[in-house]
Amino acid sequence: MADIKLICRDLVIRALNDLNRVKNPGTAEIDCAKILIETPPDPNMGDIGIPMFPFAKIFHMAPPVIAEKVVAAITVMPEAAAIGVFLSMGPYVNIKLDKSSAGAVVLNVICSQQEQFGTLIDGKSALNGRRVMIEFSSPNTNKPLHLGHLRNDALGESVSRILQAAGAEVFKVNIINNRGVHICKSMLAYMKFHQAHGDTPESLGIKSDRFVGDCYVEFDKYSKTDATAETQAQELLVKWEKGDEQVHALWQKMNEWAINGITQTYKRTGISFDKLYFESETYLKGKEEILKGLEQGIFYRETDGSVWIDLAEINLDKKVLLRKDGTALYMTQDIGTAIYRHGDWAFNQLVYVVGSEQQYHFKVLFYVLKKLGYSWADNLYHLSYGMVNLPEGKMKSREGTVVDADDLIDSLRDGALEEIAAKGREDAVGDPAVVAEKIAVGALHYYLLQTSPTKDMLFNPKESLSFNGNTGPYLQYMGARISSILKKAKDAGVVPASPEQAAKSLTSEYEWELIKLLGEFPKTTVKAAETLDPSVIAGYLYDVAKMFSRFYHECPILGAASHELSCARLLLAVCTRIVLKNAMRLILVPFLETM
Repeated sequence: MADIKLICRDLVIRALNDLNRVKNPGTAEIDCAKILIETPPDPNMGDIGIPMFPFAKIFHMAPPVIAEKVVAAITVMPEAAAIGVFLSMGPYVNIKLDKSSAGAVVLNVICSQQEQFGTLIDGKSALNGRRVMIEFSSPNTNKPLHLGHLRNDALGESVSRILQAAGAEVFKVNIINNRGVHICKSMLAYMKFHQAHGDTPESLGIKSDRFVGDCYVEFDKYSKTDATAETQAQELLVKWEKGDEQVHALWQKMNEWAINGITQTYKRTGISFDKLYFESETYLKGKEEILKGLEQGIFYRETDGSVWIDLAEINLDKKVLLRKDGTALYMTQDIGTAIYRHGDWAFNQLVYVVGSEQQYHFKVLFYVLKKLGYSWADNLYHLSYGMVNLPEGKMKSREGTVVDADDLIDSLRDGALEEIAAKGREDAVGDPAVVAEKIAVGALHYYLLQTSPTKDMLFNPKESLSFNGNTGPYLQYMGARISSILKKAKDAGVVPASPEQAAKSLTSEYEWELIKLLGEFPKTTVKAAETLDPSVIAGYLYDVAKMFSRFYHECPILGAASHELSCARLLLAVCTRIVLKNAMRLILVPFLETM
């Protein structure tokens, strides 16, 4: 609860250290990190619980006895009475907070910090000094972004925002996979089916990345009729690596088409990067490192000329690092890219947001970099996430069954427009198309982020757009509803009370539970940052929205029993709006004033 829990923690640690000086004179003071702050299972037992189990060995005393002595010591501290009642309940020190004092602290912190609320604990940034580089998205330039990319993008951007909110310095990077045999497959299809006609995305009226993706699908169909198709694509890659001018010119043109289209989708979904890396510019560094490692005996060459690493040390078999024709693999490129990145921006940690099917790849990558002698390889982390599919089943880009990201957002936007029209809200919301787009993006991101990253998930477009239940539009509706309440209050001349005045009036069960929940936001942000899990924020947001709805139903604001109570409840609505807006930004759900 904002700073209240920290105040309680400090009082308990003072009492414990007083006891320690008596029981163990001359020993080091007990670190506050040993204090665990919990929430009692029954509100009647208190609002905060602190277990004494960690101190049993220090004092050679039973936890219930320690709890009694700590409570006795705190009770005589002058500042304790203003906090609440401290109770020994078995092995716990429980605190029943004084609603007026504790509520004032929470409301005052929210009002004073405003858009910064949720980023500071005890006035400090929890992750201050941490430098985290995050790689996400990593599109291939042979197809547009699809639903799988959307989950990747949402995770990467959300985790970046959460880490920044918790005080970390974040550098967002994207490796554009713009070379390799998959790119050559699209190029080969263009050469065979489009080049002679001078086809371009503009001439065909197709979004540029979609056109390149169509070529990739055409190659798959062609490969089923010509057994040499794969060989032709591989030969094209060899020509590219040898610098063939005509091949490079076509490669450059098709890459521009793909990247321009992908960039439009990033802008639409609020995704951004601090730096783009291109595989075509980093893979040679990887080849250089592999050859250096070969000379040092870290790697070995097979009789066919390919270069491998033995992975027995990490209980795996072996892995090829350079093909027999000398061409690079993804692994080669990732080795070079990681080395470039640390040189560009010395990180404390590098997080790769990549699907769970690549777990083997990253185990090998991290191992190879360690064997090459890079000490920072110990700070590499694979944020693995599960697959995402639609009810229709698994998607395959080469077969053209992938759901294009833009098509999916378009369908969500159209569904939101229909809902706005059905409710007769076209004039009330301003520009329906703009609002519908924000509802679509909010529905998409919330649905993708409410599930823990490690789990596979089924994306149900219809469910995601619901204005009721655990969805992005429900959060947006609640934000718009509070905004409407504040506007009506302003028109009626009702102004929010000060935190101190409001806290004296906000004593009902519904008001108190909402205040306590709002105070949990900073701790929730830190938990999400430490676990790299946006679903922590999503779950918290849903709880806040539900709690406010319950409060508003039971505790009228403008129709309160007194003017003072109206002003107090209005401040609670103001604080709830601040928390909703701050937290929604962390999970990429646009806040709406009207809906």
